[in-house]
Amino acid sequence: MAHIDLKTPSLCTSEPLAKEPLSHALSVLGQIVRSCYGPTGRLKQLHNGVGGYVRTSSQSLALLGGLSVTSPGLKLLTASVQNHLAHFSDCGLFTAIFCCSLLEKFQELNITPCTFIKTSQHLLSLCLDYLASETCGCRIPVDFGSSKIPLTLVRSILTSKPACRLSRKEADHISILVLEAFLFTIPENIDTHVKLGKCLYIPVKNKRVMDSAVYPGLLIEVPEPHLARIHLIKKDTSSTIKMALFCMSLSGDLSNSGEGAIVVPQGVSLEAAVLGQLLHVGKQIVQDGVGVLVCQKVIHPALQQYLKENHVVAIERVGLMLMEPLKQMTGSQPIPSLQFMSPACYGHLKDLRTQCIASKWFFHLIPNDPVVCSLMLCNRNETAWDELKLACQTAEHVLQLTLRDPWVLLGGGCTETHLSSYIRHTSSTAAGSTLEELCCSQTEFKMVADSFCSSLESVACCLDHDGGNVLTDTKWGHFWSVPPDVPTRSDWSDLIWECGCGLCDKEQSFHWRMLQRCASPFPPQSCVNESSVTSADNLILDCFAAKKNGLQVAVETANLILDISYMIEDQN
Repeated sequence: MAHIDLKTPSLCTSEPLAKEPLSHALSVLGQIVRSCYGPTGRLKQLHNGVGGYVRTSSQSLALLGGLSVTSPGLKLLTASVQNHLAHFSDCGLFTAIFCCSLLEKFQELNITPCTFIKTSQHLLSLCLDYLASETCGCRIPVDFGSSKIPLTLVRSILTSKPACRLSRKEADHISILVLEAFLFTIPENIDTHVKLGKCLYIPVKNKRVMDSAVYPGLLIEVPEPHLARIHLIKKDTSSTIKMALFCMSLSGDLSNSGEGAIVVPQGVSLEAAVLGQLLHVGKQIVQDGVGVLVCQKVIHPALQQYLKENHVVAIERVGLMLMEPLKQMTGSQPIPSLQFMSPACYGHLKDLRTQCIASKWFFHLIPNDPVVCSLMLCNRNETAWDELKLACQTAEHVLQLTLRDPWVLLGGGCTETHLSSYIRHTSSTAAGSTLEELCCSQTEFKMVADSFCSSLESVACCLDHDGGNVLTDTKWGHFWSVPPDVPTRSDWSDLIWECGCGLCDKEQSFHWRMLQRCASPFPPQSCVNESSVTSADNLILDCFAAKKNGLQVAVETANLILDISYMIEDQN
């Protein structure tokens, strides 16, 4: 007789943010992401309870992907940040810290969620409008005709990932390579619909970072060194190499024959018939003057031998990931079946060479227009290489976003403190119509504005992990840090040299004050101009598109969690 279990009633929690489980989980997540923030952020080791792969990282993509989150409210927060990272790759920790800070600040206030949500949404719109305005004092235009700003942006991203273990010289070298690889992916002939190429990362571990290099075109590893020997390759009249690209198996199996029965006449060998068909394909390839045949899957040994004898280079098992780059850089159309084989499917290569890298042999496919490139990435060990690859991919994506929206923001905490100063000044005298629209009093508006600005400033404060003091100047509204164990009444001008982003130095005779201390609001001025940007040697920059979207995601996610009155969990 079957055993029937009664369904357990769902667990219903009212005002979940006020309850201990979510409040405690939010505090723990906040501590984790805050401690990882910035170039001196503390590393975390991620592993499951039964052993397996251990990941050491401080990057939000690795952290949030490796954390086991059980609280529904926290799942909503982490899912929002992960969705942001899926589209922008950068500013994940900023988004998580700002969101956690807003929720924690709300718990300290004695106001309704509705008032907090409406007011913080209004303050968010002020931030977004300011960032988009011509008077914005924390954004810099990007001209890709000069390498200074793009290179600084890439370097800022790489140096903010401490697990990459890069020295200044190594960070500069990798930054140049990432920018060079990105420029390769931009087509020479640009029309209204621009499609960028692709950069592929070739792993070389236990080697010096300075051995890393960029190769235009595609590097495909050769499993056996003797296969890398290239004899005379056929070239057409334009001195290019004709290439055929197969996305089907050429092994002679029947996996691509579809469903149904195969009728074999008596006395006919199926294997011989299939092999004869493959050799017929080889003859057509040779007759059409093809010099290189690339197959996603396996090539039959007999066909490989026939092609080799006729000076056609056969490259097999390239995998699905390389099919799109091969198609893009050669103009080939992948051949899905022998019935669809046609000279119109062939593409062209400029050259084919062999390359030996760290005792491994590669075919180097060089296209006419190198919209695809290979970045041979070296690092000391597997952990550092994984982190470096993730950082390089983030930097590459950020450059793509910056190409579409050519602005960058000041980094090193200066954008956060500048925005905070702007919001404090703008919201110090709220218009009556604004208060009426938000359905709140002047006191409530000021409370939410202070919490919003303190949350922004708390993100900047997370850059200091050694217990030092953090300051802001009363002119530009930039972020300044003071070493730890310094007496409070010391002359700060003797202890600091430049602001967090590196654009301002102490020679400009500032007045400083402690960050997150009550003081009179002031309108922050802009120090961004061509001469100051050009002369700055140690600039720190952030991606405009990523930080702007992160700001929006943090506020909207916090408001969504605050708007939850009941949380219903199915216990079955």
